[in-house]
Formats: sequence, structure tokens, C-alpha cells
Amino acid sequence: MNERELYKQWIENATEDKEVAEELIKIKEDDEAVKDRFYRNLAFGTGGLRGVIGAGTNRMNIYTVRKASQGLADYLNEEFERPSIAIAYDSRKNSRQFARAAAEVFAQNGIKVFQYETLMPTPMLSFAVRHLGCSAGIVVTASHNPAKYNGYKVYGPDGCQITLDAAEKITGYIERKDIFRDIHTGNFDTFLNEGKIRYIGRDTIDAYFDAVRSYSVFEDGGDIRIVYTPLNGTGLKPVLRILNETGFQTITVVPEQEEPDENFTTCPYPNPEEKAALQLGLELCAKTGADLLLGTDPDCDRVGAAVRQDGNYVLINGNQMGVLLFDFVCAMRKKYGTMPENPVAVKTIVTTEMAQSIADQYGVQLKNVLTGFKFIGEQIGLLEENGEADRYVFGFEESYGYLSGTHARDKDAVNAAMLICEMASYYRQQGKTLADRLNELYLEHGYFYDKLESFTFEGADGMLHMAELMKSLRIDSITELGGAKVVKVSDYLASVEKSERETKKIDLPKSDVMGYSLAGGSSVVVRPSGTEPKIKVYYSLKCPNEENASKLYAAVSADIHKILGVG
Repeated sequence: MNERELYKQWIENATEDKEVAEELIKIKEDDEAVKDRFYRNLAFGTGGLRGVIGAGTNRMNIYTVRKASQGLADYLNEEFERPSIAIAYDSRKNSRQFARAAAEVFAQNGIKVFQYETLMPTPMLSFAVRHLGCSAGIVVTASHNPAKYNGYKVYGPDGCQITLDAAEKITGYIERKDIFRDIHTGNFDTFLNEGKIRYIGRDTIDAYFDAVRSYSVFEDGGDIRIVYTPLNGTGLKPVLRILNETGFQTITVVPEQEEPDENFTTCPYPNPEEKAALQLGLELCAKTGADLLLGTDPDCDRVGAAVRQDGNYVLINGNQMGVLLFDFVCAMRKKYGTMPENPVAVKTIVTTEMAQSIADQYGVQLKNVLTGFKFIGEQIGLLEENGEADRYVFGFEESYGYLSGTHARDKDAVNAAMLICEMASYYRQQGKTLADRLNELYLEHGYFYDKLESFTFEGADGMLHMAELMKSLRIDSITELGGAKVVKVSDYLASVEKSERETKKIDLPKSDVMGYSLAGGSSVVVRPSGTEPKIKVYYSLKCPNEENASKLYAAVSADIHKILGVG
């Protein structure tokens, strides 16, 4: 069916959700609005679904959620003898409604459902899948995206987000379904009374916190003043609980961002990577004289931080916090004799290469994987299969995601918040801040300047344009960026890296990513986002100092802008 035919189908059938029905009527005469909502089905992939909330096949609504759930249900019934699923949701608009709609589909299809009774962080869903022995899990969230978005992450029985193979199979089931005729659903409360849906109990929740607490590495902490903001998301109770249990009592919560707010009124882009999202927290720090600011995103899998330094507050980015935590965990494990034999750490290919120098210092094997924490979780699973899970000591990605334990297979801001506070307390006892320690690491390992740029391409034409841009990068030979020679080109879709001396195979799953290694140890990686209409460019520049790095970044970035045709 074309867009108008699909629109007619929805006008006739999408009557259950009042907001969707009203939106359909409102756009009746707007051809562009109709096209944007119906030109495609909301894409399902390894990250599940993510999109703008609203009416149509290209939007997040109860109908697209039910269709995805029906496809996932068919897959689970085909792959597992007695399938079960765990479900969590965050504070976003319609998250609870979407979680219940999904649960109704799974229960009607004979799949046992375990659902958190109230909003919970993503890492607690990853934990519950494995703790309860479920076949799969979903969490309704759009992570750190603006309020107009929601999403639907899918997890496998290992607690990781699903593999490409599983995503392709599930997509096949989804695409065979008519969004209105082929969906089997029922009533949530009826299923709850019948025991087909069960709320996840206190025992599972307590087991999660016991697991997180077991990865504490410094027990003499607690003497720091903390300001915390959950950015109106799920982190409030879990983060405060783990900090209190590990000895941190002087915590002030940003009042405007304490409770769930689906509109994210005070932080329209609730991303702890952005200074604007943490602004209220920074202001409260200035009033209270706090030592440390922590901010978690709505589903509490990422955490941002700032520290007091010379009377001001300095933000620490994801790469910087990652190397600080990696160094701290290794130092504490070595100090207390808990470092395993042949330790392993994992990072993504777009994450700072400074991690390699730290790994070498502590004798840790550092593995590089594709972008996405699921690939870090996958490495933990491989270690576990070989009876070597204890070798894992840390994993992180530049986008503010960290994990020091094997209790979850996704990034965990509850775990990270605990470690950041322990680390800040440890260095405070030595008369240092985290900024001081970071400068020490730069002196020990060299200065690394890491930066991310994102370019948005909205609408139906945007996705096509992004595909053409990535295609052109593979065709056009880039020999220089910012005056620095390109010494190696890595094409992760062709699984090949080429330098002047040799051509090697990349032993990673195929992915639409291009990498450029520059003379002097710098690198640039270009990739389209898997869940957003964006092309992301990651710069990791090794220079003698920050001033040199800023100049190199300006030159390299200007060339990238020309190549991509963006302002």
C-alpha cells in the first residue's frame, strides 16, 4: 500500500488510542505529514525500535509496539520450548502504556511475562533476564533522546541486546504481520490475575543491588559531598540506594529533576553528555559547595559528572571518565590483590586509544569491538562460556557507558555512579580531584583529545542521503585530513583495513563504519547511527598538549565538514 492507502487503513482501524486517532484526523489534508508517518515502517534492528511518538507506521505507538511484540513472540515460540520474557520501562511519555501493550501480546501468545511494577533502569532489566532465566527481555525507553521520542530495546537470554542474526529473524516475523489483523492481544489485569503476567519481586531487585555492591573497590569512602540529578528519569531510587549502601550520605538531589517528567521540562535533551542537561546540577553545586556532580540519563545506563576544581566545576567527558575508572579499578584491584590472572577489558572502536596505554601498564588484555555496548556484553558472555568470566575487569564506551562487573550485559549507571564516588573519595583523601588525576594520567600516557560531532538528516530523504554519503566515502580516496596523512583506512562493511604496507582482514561483524588512522597516532571514525537519523564522527587526536590538539581538531573537522557537505 502507498502512504494514502495506509493512512486510510489507520483512520478506519486505529481508534483505540485517542491521541493517535486525533493526530490522524489533524493531518488529513497535509500530504507531507502523511508521507512522513507512512513512507516506511519504523525500522527494527539490534537496538529494537526507536522513533518519534505519534500516529503511523513510522512512529512509536501502541500499534507499532504490538506488531513488534507479535513478531518477537512468534520468534520466541519458534526458538524456545517454554519461552519467558522480562519487561522494564522508563519515565518517558507512554512508556508504561507501551510496556503493558507488549506484555498483553506476549501473554496472549503463551509467553510467561515478568514485568517490573514501576519504572526501572535498563541495567536492571539486563540483570533480570539472566537472574530469572528468561528467553528475552525488553525495556521501553529512548535513552537520552528528546521527549518526543520513545523506543523498545530487545535483549536476548544472555542479557545483551539482540544480535544481528536474531534481529533479522524477528524482523522477518514482524514484516509478515498485518498491524491490525494479525496481532494477538488481551487484557493486562486479567493476565495478571491469571498469573500469566507476574511482577518482578523484591528478591530480584535486592539480588541486583547485592551484585552491584560486590564490585565496590574502595571501602573507605563516603567523605565527599555529592549533587545528583536523575534528569527526571529512573535513576533516583537505585542510585541513592547504592550510594547509601556504600557509605555515601551527603547527597543533594536537584529538586526540579528529581521526579519523573515525561516532558523533561528543565532538560529538553536529557543527555548527561550535554552541559545544558546538567546546568541545574552545576548551579546547585555552586550553591552547596559540592565536590562532585552526577547525572544519569532517563533509563539510567549512562552517567555524566563534573568535579570542583579551583573554585569552578569541570565537566568530565565519557572518554576521560572511562580512562579514569579503568585506571582506578585496575589500581584498586592490584592494591587489594583482587586482580585476576590474565585480566580482560573491552572498549569500542570509537573510544579513546588512551585505554590501550593504561591496559599495557596493568598487564590487561584490551579488546576492541564495534560501537554498541551489546558487543562489550557479548565479550563477557564469551568469557563466561569458557569459565573465565572472572577475567573481566572493565568495559566502557565514549558515550558515557561503563560496566565493571558481569552482573549485567549492558552499561550500568548505578554501578558507575558507585565507582565514580569511590574514586572521587579515594583521590580526595590524597588531596586530589578527579581533574588532578586526569592530568596525571595525561603526563603518564600522553595527551588525547577526543571529540564527537553529529550531523542530523531528518525525514524520508535524510536516510537516503546518509546512505549515499557512506557510499561515497568508500569510493573516494581520502589521503589527508587536517594536513595529517591518512596512513590506514578501515572499512568495517568490507571487513578490510588498508595501509601502504598491507591489507588485513578486520575480524569483527560487518558494520557500516569507516575509520581513518592518521600519522602521529590520531584517528577519525565515521558511522551512521543505528537508531537516529544522524551521521556521527568520532575524533581521537593524540598531540603534545591541548593547544596543539585544538588546532588539529579544527583542521580535521573542517575537512570532514567539506567531505560530508555540512555547515
